[in-house]
Amino acid sequence: MSIGAAGLTVLDDWSGRRDAYGRDLRVTSIAIADAAAAAADLARAKDARRPAVLVRGLSRYVTADDGPGAAALRRAPEQDLFR
Repeated sequence: MSIGAAGLTVLDDWSGRRDAYGRDLRVTSIAIADAAAAAADLARAKDARRPAVLVRGLSRYVTADDGPGAAALRRAPEQDLFR
């Protein structure tokens, strides 16, 4: 889980696009920040004592702007399907 993100597009909104079968996607958002945090966690052992991990291949999500950070990952209660 991402607890902070600056200079990164934290959500990739796929609403309005089509899936691999041609169906319209209505509420699909990919949590890029969470996925990057999970990938970094897999790249190092929990007891490795490494404060950071370099994750490559995400340049299309890097921005010059700080952006909203990880706060953008929070959904309003009425939009949260898992509460």
